[in-house]
Amino acid sequence: MPTGHCTRSLMLQRAKTYDEVYAAFKWPTPRHYNIVLDTCDKHAETSPDARALIYETEDGEVTAYSFKAIQRLACQAANAFAGHGINRGDRLGILLGQAPETLVAHLGCWRSGIISLPLFTLFGEDALAYRLENSGARALVTNRENYPRIAAIRDQLTTLEHVFLIDGSENGTHDFHAVLAAASTAHTPTETLAEDPAFLAYTSGTTGPPKGALHAHRTMLGHIPGFALPHEFFGQDGNLCWSPADWAWLGGLMDVLMPCLWFGKPVVAFRGRGRFDPERAYEIIAKHRVRNLFMVPTMLKLLRQTPAPRGLNLRTIINGGKSVGAELIEWRREQFSLNINEIYGQTECNLVLGHIPALMPAKPGSLGRPSPGHTVALIDDDGREVAPGEEGEIVC
Repeated sequence: MPTGHCTRSLMLQRAKTYDEVYAAFKWPTPRHYNIVLDTCDKHAETSPDARALIYETEDGEVTAYSFKAIQRLACQAANAFAGHGINRGDRLGILLGQAPETLVAHLGCWRSGIISLPLFTLFGEDALAYRLENSGARALVTNRENYPRIAAIRDQLTTLEHVFLIDGSENGTHDFHAVLAAASTAHTPTETLAEDPAFLAYTSGTTGPPKGALHAHRTMLGHIPGFALPHEFFGQDGNLCWSPADWAWLGGLMDVLMPCLWFGKPVVAFRGRGRFDPERAYEIIAKHRVRNLFMVPTMLKLLRQTPAPRGLNLRTIINGGKSVGAELIEWRREQFSLNINEIYGQTECNLVLGHIPALMPAKPGSLGRPSPGHTVALIDDDGREVAPGEEGEIVC
């Protein structure tokens, strides 16, 4: 098996109880590891025509991308970045929503040892300026809609040299697709250690200025057990994920997109403009026969208030952000005959707890139990674990 593939060693052993699953899990410890090899290349080699991404535009146009097609585009992106002097260790911002180019830019970075920097399209000028300057980003991939905010602050960005637009070009920018088309589809991935950095995700800044959490390539492996268990042993035939969560948030990038691809399962890419539209969400779920859904409570509440179409194909629903209430729990039982499985994590420490009623006692409001491979406890100021019923700091 080529360097960087760790599929078998991270598959959860199916069992009827959480304790059995937790006890049987063992972490792999690869010295060399690269996310792109384990999420894209391995499937492009073994199942080149399998669907990786199903992209639907706001107008309803649908394009499917195979793993082989994504691999070719990622190779072109890696070569294009290198052609513009963006090399291993450099930072490259990605200011896009759910789109093929978002995935391609990340994979192109990781192939080359470049550190990708996910950025929310809802960020204002100050938030973008802080993150781009603080990270020392040398390049950015975005579109015409978002570029005006970059143009307004570009003279503040002392390290930013190149801006690529996915829908053409303007003065001082490059046409991303034209640059890709001119680049070779052959690329040998940089040999990276599991500890080498892959992407830089900034915290929300609730306790001071946003802080950059630098995640190594091994973080891909770290997310798998906390993803597979809440989906009640993800990887089954027909599994297909969608979430309205932005891919600039770890909830979209690492709780949906990349783990699905690790398993070789397709992801629907669609996020309408403006506020969450529950009717359109139901259309997406029904149209693409979505089996696995990830949403935050606000979205689930809006779905509950909207008539659901018949014949939905859902198998698992995951909730993140904050706990759901009793009304939502009762609604999902009546509407879908499914649990809403809870997950907990943060930008710098993600998918570390899960509440899966099918595998553990149902306790509404509970954060659940540690993801396989993790130890989580509450401790006091002296580092001692607190007694049941007492408050403490969550440590992982």
